[in-house]
Amino acid sequence: MQPPSTKAATVNARIAPAAGLDVLSRQEVARLRDVGDGTGGLHELLRRCALAVLTQGGASDDARALLDRYPDFDIQILQQDRGVKLELTKAPAEAFVDSHMIVGVNELLFAVVRDIVYVTTQIEAGRFDLTDSPGITNAMFEILRNARVLRPNIDPNLVVCWGGHSIGRDEYDYTKRVGYELGLRAFDICTGCGPGAMKGPMKGATIAHAKQRRRNNRYIGITEPGIIAAESPNPIVNNLVIMPDIEKRLEAFVRIGHAIVVFPGGVGTAEEILYLLGILLHPENAGIPFPLIFTGPSESAAYFEQIDRFLRLVLGGDVAKRYTIVVDDPRGVARLARKGIERVRLNRLDNQDAFFFNWALHIEREFQLPFQPTHAAMAALNLHRDQPPHRLAADLRRAFSGIVAGNVKEEGMHAIEKDGPFDIDGDRDIMQALDALLASFVAQQRMKLPGARYVPCYRVHAG
Repeated sequence: MQPPSTKAATVNARIAPAAGLDVLSRQEVARLRDVGDGTGGLHELLRRCALAVLTQGGASDDARALLDRYPDFDIQILQQDRGVKLELTKAPAEAFVDSHMIVGVNELLFAVVRDIVYVTTQIEAGRFDLTDSPGITNAMFEILRNARVLRPNIDPNLVVCWGGHSIGRDEYDYTKRVGYELGLRAFDICTGCGPGAMKGPMKGATIAHAKQRRRNNRYIGITEPGIIAAESPNPIVNNLVIMPDIEKRLEAFVRIGHAIVVFPGGVGTAEEILYLLGILLHPENAGIPFPLIFTGPSESAAYFEQIDRFLRLVLGGDVAKRYTIVVDDPRGVARLARKGIERVRLNRLDNQDAFFFNWALHIEREFQLPFQPTHAAMAALNLHRDQPPHRLAADLRRAFSGIVAGNVKEEGMHAIEKDGPFDIDGDRDIMQALDALLASFVAQQRMKLPGARYVPCYRVHAG
């Protein structure tokens, strides 16, 4: 048997939107085009995000490997009499069937154009106030509304699922079983849109939704430009949203979700956990119900025991009151989610808060401002106990965010190649627990896809 060719098959095509985006202004088209006069500042961003969509379901978590595989890929915006079209040059052939683009790929591709144009033009027009907390939340609301993610007149039913993109087969099958049980109970699914634990729940839910003859199902994928190439959207996503940065992506999850289920993962999943727990530990959020369930198959029991020990050690024993650990019980997870979401519904009614957006949740600027993981910024993180637990969680989240950047984001990878690993320092017991947790992720191949040798992008010190 001959090994498959490493040369990627490509297609040239001109496509019209299957749904959604119809027209753009001349100025918007100029910004997105590579016209060689300095106005095409968004073209490279569009090219990278579009390529990730066209290769949805890819197995590589190296953002640069995707560009290396399709070095000649290009995308141009055409404004014609009947609306917008996209001209693709040397696009991945896997996005086409018999010379026709797959409809779902078409929809996500034009969602990329929609979000890049909207966010950029609104920011440049001064529409968004990104200097204070209410302004940042409002900007995120506007982006989600423009993407038609926010649906009124629907009872709370959106379950956000977090977890690793590089998980074992047993763990992946378990995420499908949980998604199936959630789907039987008429829950929609929102994930980070990639493979692994982001795909499994959606795949399970699609079968359950079909059995229940449920239509208009939502499989929402929320991503951001720095991560989309490493976690390209899985084929089940039918509503893709590209947020400007990781912080707004994380806030979007907790604002629109009615419960969160966390499957096994690596540093990205740890970042998400610390982000949410840091918010929930704030005194102003003490009375807000927010179902949070950690779950996995019996093979993952030790993983969650280690996560639980780490959280209790660094944030205090009370943190465990904010989550429930369920091992090898998909039906139990779905039932817990249903009970928790009913509490959410009643709380929103009592407080006259919207079902489709959690306005009442207090989120401080530390969790909203974009963190640039430079060597200096990583070394300056305050990972000591001389602060409230929610603020310690904020900087711990940034530490994990920096490691994610060093692992899979092009800018972070360049920084590591140039100046070596990030240095992380703090209280001795916190650093020892952090080092042990990260070492376990490496040993379990949760940092990279199986088969890839992992070289740490960090050094943990005990000050």
